[in-house]
Amino acid sequence: MFPRSSGEYNFLSRAYHPAFGFLAGWVSATVGFAAPVALAAMAFGEYCKAIDPDAPSVALAVGVVWLVSIVQLCGVQHSSTFQLISTALKVVLIAAFLIAGVAMGTPQPVSFAPQPSDFAHITSAPFAIGLVFVMYSFSGWNAATYIIGEMRMPQRNLPRAMLTGTLIVLVLYVALNTVFLRTAPIDRLAGQLDVASIAGRYIFGDLGGRIVAAMICIGLVSSISAMMWIGPRVMMTMGEDIPAIRLFARRSGNGAPAYAILFQLVVATLMLFTRSFEAVLDFIQFALLFCSFFAVLGVVKLRVTHPELPRPYRAWGYPVTPLVFLVVTAFMMYHLLTERPLQAALGMLIMMSGLVIYAIFRKRPDPGAALVSTGRD
Repeated sequence: MFPRSSGEYNFLSRAYHPAFGFLAGWVSATVGFAAPVALAAMAFGEYCKAIDPDAPSVALAVGVVWLVSIVQLCGVQHSSTFQLISTALKVVLIAAFLIAGVAMGTPQPVSFAPQPSDFAHITSAPFAIGLVFVMYSFSGWNAATYIIGEMRMPQRNLPRAMLTGTLIVLVLYVALNTVFLRTAPIDRLAGQLDVASIAGRYIFGDLGGRIVAAMICIGLVSSISAMMWIGPRVMMTMGEDIPAIRLFARRSGNGAPAYAILFQLVVATLMLFTRSFEAVLDFIQFALLFCSFFAVLGVVKLRVTHPELPRPYRAWGYPVTPLVFLVVTAFMMYHLLTERPLQAALGMLIMMSGLVIYAIFRKRPDPGAALVSTGRD
């Protein structure tokens, strides 16, 4: 209905107010995509250590982020080709791992059948916090909305991309976790970041574990590339609307938003030096859930306030499906506030800083405008 790149920035601006959209865009541009880049790079470094215990994990994490950023700076054509190839390779490798795990793994004494006592676990605070990590794993489900402006026939292709992508991720995520739990003892997996290499050692032995770790490293490059491609488009769109930050809207000769890419690269690099996967995720998740909550609520709001708008795609299962999403998201946000108040407060602080920046910059002139008006370059 609103086919413009930048995701929640575009949606919340249109559904509520430009200030609310800027808040969401600021969260996405500063931490919403830089943090997933840093998290994937941290995991990349840990899996490299699983291959070689002496590998410098932080240096490798920084190196892969910079390497992928260089690819993104080479232009839309090169970055899209790189993303297509790396994603296809990742899916093939995951499928091969799943087949090997089922065929060669030794089943562990674990049951996947639901039990009467499970409901108490599902409504508990630990489950809500654990669901935050699961939600992060699925966070790319809406990534196509951030690059609508670079998509052909978005009214048709965007729903297809989101539905197909979500279905593929759903199947692969559940299947991977099933193989992990079937092939490795739960106590060996608990609290570990490189769970795939642990499962790989139980399936193939030590050498096989290293091969699986290398496979995951290849897959993580695709994840880093996707976030480095999508995130700068948010800052680019914000720069198109707000003169004071128009620098980020500038594209290079090959179509890449170079300054926006460099901005995200700097933020992601700084996050890498925290060296804490869980701390970074806790830091960003409340703000991301908050923006997603109001984006989906906006679907309901616009149905009420603007029923006359053309809707090329109407949400399946409305209003039940949006309400399910809103209830589950509110459940996670509540327990983040009560169980991790400091991290949630820091997330809210980031959002508030976005409103302050919006109030300061929204009426400032384009810093380059004076140069143009006086004939200087």
